[in-house]
Parts: sequence; C-alpha cells; structure tokens
Amino acid sequence: MDFINKVVVITGASSGIGAAAAVLYSKQSAKLVLVGRNEEALNDVAKQCEEAKGIKPLVVKADLTVDEDVQNIVKSTIEAFGGIDVLVNNAGVGFHGSIRDGIELLDRAFASNLRSAYLLTSLATPYLIQSKGNVVNVSSVAGIKPIPQLKLLPYSVTKAGIDQFTRCVALELAPYGVRVNSVNPGCTKTPFLGAAGFSEETAIKAFENLCKNNPLRKVVEPEEIADYMLYLSSDRARSITGSIRVIDNGEMLI
Repeated sequence: MDFINKVVVITGASSGIGAAAAVLYSKQSAKLVLVGRNEEALNDVAKQCEEAKGIKPLVVKADLTVDEDVQNIVKSTIEAFGGIDVLVNNAGVGFHGSIRDGIELLDRAFASNLRSAYLLTSLATPYLIQSKGNVVNVSSVAGIKPIPQLKLLPYSVTKAGIDQFTRCVALELAPYGVRVNSVNPGCTKTPFLGAAGFSEETAIKAFENLCKNNPLRKVVEPEEIADYMLYLSSDRARSITGSIRVIDNGEMLI
C-alpha cells in the first residue's frame, strides 16, 4: 500500500489513534493534514511524520465544535494541496454520565463527536467525489453495546450515531465512487478515560478490568487501529463500503 500524492486529512491527530494513524500514513508517502486543538502536540506529530519520507504535513489548529474552524480545515487543505483523497474523522471526546445527569452532556457529546464529523464530511464531499476518495470514521464498540461499568451514555449514543452516519453516507455516495467505513475500537491504550473525566486511579482500574475480562486478555494498541484504517482507505479495500469494523480483542463477544 502506498499513498503517494494522496491527500489525507486526519482530525484528532495530536495524540492516541490519530497520531498513530498520521505516522503510519506518512510512511506510505501521504500528504497529511493534521487537525487538532493542541498545536504544540500537533507540531510534534508533524515532525515525526516529516521524518518518515520528507513530506511536511499541513498543521491546522481547530476546534471542531466551531463551524468556522471546520470550514477552515477544508479551505486550508484545498489551498495547500488542491484536493482531498481520504478523510479520517477520528476526533472524539469521551463523556462520562448517566440519564440522570441531564441533557447538557448529550448536547456537548453530540457537538464534539457527531455534528463535527457530519459538517466536515459534508464540506469535504465535493472534493472526495472529484478524487473518488473515501472516509474512515472512528467509532467505538460503545456505539454497538452498552458499557455500563463506565457510564458512557452520552458518548455511546453519539458513537451509535456515527455508525448509522457511516451507513447512510456510504449509500448516498456510492454512485460517485466514494467509500465510507467505520472502525470501532474496544479498550485501547489512549488518554480517553482521563479526558472523559475519570481520575487516574479510576482510569487505571477500569483499564485493567476491561482488559482482563475480554477474551484475548489484552488492550488494543493505537497502531493496530491505524493499520486497519490504512487498509480501509487503500485500494485493497476498494469493494468495502458502509462497513462497521470492530477491533476489540473479542470484547463484543461477552
């Protein structure tokens, strides 16, 4: 697989799965657009990417809940590279809460995890049609099955929305040669739980419990998910669209 002269936009590229994906695409000669809120961390990832093949990524600092920032991602990408071949909607925020915590958490989760991906995909679609490109959405097993021990209701609802968004957009854009797929990780070694509001101690215990209870008794590494994303966005997956791909050490089986 190589992505020579392919323009790949990755949101949430400053850490975790997004950073791992950026490094992997860079090794396949992609022209990268790295999007996130932490500019310093983005620049660190960009440096790693440039070292791979000497191709300097475009860094776009953006808050995806701000429409003008989302519009600027597409505008800056087209100005720099002239098109979009792959859009990776990876950015997402964990929201810890239950139905008794009111509606505010759902509103925030919706804005961060679903509305932002919807808007960015909408704006990128004309360019994806031109390139017959594709979209990879990063969802979660939490969008398919409840994870009651973590109380991730707002997050889970938005990830279920991402899965249906994937199916619907895949069907709509298939006549134009544009593919849309989703990767749904299980327990993964990222800063997710801390960002969701869990204390470090609680996050470590939750991680240990989830890992020891899944069938393969281990955690998913960000690089594994990045590898799956790379495959789905490559020509090797040219007949795959509307697919919800789970990578979870068998977590869905229990």
